[in-house]
Amino acid sequence: MKTNADVIIIGGGIIGCSTAYYLAKKGKSVIVLEKSKVFGYGGSGRNGGGVRQSGRDKRELPLAMYGVKNLWPNLSEELGTNVEYYQHGNLRLGKTDKHIEILKGLTATAVDQGLDVRMISGEEVREICPHLSDEVIGASWCPTDGHANPLQATLAYHNRARQLGVCFLTGQNVLSLKMVAGELRQVVTSDGVFEADRIILAAGFDSRPISQSVGVDVPMKPIGLDTLITDAQPPMFYQMLGTAMADFYGHQTTHGSFVFGGGSPNSITSTAEQTPIEGTSATCRGILGYIPALKHAKVVRSWVGIIDMCEDKVPVLSKVKDVPGLILGCGLSGHGFGIAPAVGTVLSELACDETPSIDISGLGYERFAGRT
Repeated sequence: MKTNADVIIIGGGIIGCSTAYYLAKKGKSVIVLEKSKVFGYGGSGRNGGGVRQSGRDKRELPLAMYGVKNLWPNLSEELGTNVEYYQHGNLRLGKTDKHIEILKGLTATAVDQGLDVRMISGEEVREICPHLSDEVIGASWCPTDGHANPLQATLAYHNRARQLGVCFLTGQNVLSLKMVAGELRQVVTSDGVFEADRIILAAGFDSRPISQSVGVDVPMKPIGLDTLITDAQPPMFYQMLGTAMADFYGHQTTHGSFVFGGGSPNSITSTAEQTPIEGTSATCRGILGYIPALKHAKVVRSWVGIIDMCEDKVPVLSKVKDVPGLILGCGLSGHGFGIAPAVGTVLSELACDETPSIDISGLGYERFAGRT
């Protein structure tokens, strides 16, 4: 078993796999350590697939815009796998005056950052997507947003990185990190010790206890969200849908089924702690209020995904001044899939001591300095 590399990545989700791919392209040797038996088992394979720029915090918006402009359009060709990327826009829907005020605020922030997004009326909404309810009185509309297949994209990065020589190891329970001569060099697992010049921590919520072993604490908590998938329906629309209150989001897949995320966030530590059906019925009622045409659709599967919700709801992507060699790529807060190609790009640049090609100045660990 290989135990030494230029870079070790802890976490085999789409953040870890994309970072491994971009590092391999730079000629670096890479080991990826994944706790579970499969890759993409966590949030990477349990999300609604949104590739959106609208509705984002201004600190992470540059990542989303860069990815949509430069990475997602050619990703299937680059990775040799159809990641089912559709760029048919995003409607963020509102039913009340309060909803519209929320959407106006989000839209103004995005426009200030240069994003093509605007408010539209209920009539304009139904011109774009005739299947939506008359209860919708307006929406924000971003024509360059879209969606993709989460598991396909994660495995595409994994497979291409492996072809480029990345060593992927499953069943690796990371116990701690260790400093050597003042720098972080070692990852201790239940199977042994791995060593590298740079260590990237991209293990979702598991990143927190791992980083605490070297005195670094990312303030985040595990949040469980429900996701459901329907049986195949006739082609209806390929826009990504969301709501002002973020009570559900989703899209129709290439195969005709609909994938929706929703439900009330719950603090949990494992998917066994919550039965998906508890939130599924409420989510379905909410969806039907917006898309009555789905009243005869059958829910064929539902599940709970755990996200690493950061204290201020945006990621931590940075080196750590007091722990040379450590790079954080965690706290994605449920926003990680759509920005994953861009996040993988900047994490690979940080690992190579390059200046990031995307502005991540607001996403550093130092923003939590002085916390007690």
